[in-house]
Amino acid sequence: MNKWTGHGFTGKDSDVKTLESGKKIAKFTLATQSYRKDKDGNKITEWHTIIAWEKLAELCEKYVKKGTEL
Repeated sequence: MNKWTGHGFTGKDSDVKTLESGKKIAKFTLATQSYRKDKDGNKITEWHTIIAWEKLAELCEKYVKKGTEL
């Protein structure tokens, strides 16, 4: 299991699927801004793919919509 702590905004609604085993899986993207800047002085936006399983996936299905701050 990987653990990452960050702050950002979701790029789209969570995509939730139910596997043959009955377990749910949710997938969504999260945009974070880095303290680094590009050559024009703008903060760099990094996109992360987040995957959640089972009960956390159910919460994502209910609450994670495009633009949600996490």
